[in-house]
Amino acid sequence: MVRRVGVLIAAAAGGLAIAQTAGTVASLTGPGQIRITATENLFTRVDTGRPGATPGDMEIAQYKLYNKRIRSRPIGHAQLVCTLTGQNFRNCNGTYILPAGKITVSGAFIFRGLYDLAVTGGTARYSNVRGTLTVTRTGRNRDLLVFRLVIA
Repeated sequence: MVRRVGVLIAAAAGGLAIAQTAGTVASLTGPGQIRITATENLFTRVDTGRPGATPGDMEIAQYKLYNKRIRSRPIGHAQLVCTLTGQNFRNCNGTYILPAGKITVSGAFIFRGLYDLAVTGGTARYSNVRGTLTVTRTGRNRDLLVFRLVIA
């Protein structure tokens, strides 16, 4: 029994060491820009108070992310959770999951057709970034996303 536990511990430690070295991805080394499109595939409003848009209500949106210059299938997905703090004022947090890592955003806006959010960080290739995300509505449930990234 003791021998079996020792073998399992050794195997787990070896697997952990391999996973740590295999998963390393180089961080960005300079400023950059990512231009992709997003299609909204889910939008839910959680009405917490009086009917209609009132402070405390939440909007949850999920998106598929595309770069048609690379391929026609989605390259990633995203989710954005917003809390209404006024009539149309939203305070939002989101995560954009791309092939090279995740990018997190946060900020406030009024109009869903054109807004900027702060890039607050990321993982993998984006672990050292900050910057802005500009979102422009280009059609029904379709947005143009422009990430302007700098090294933090």
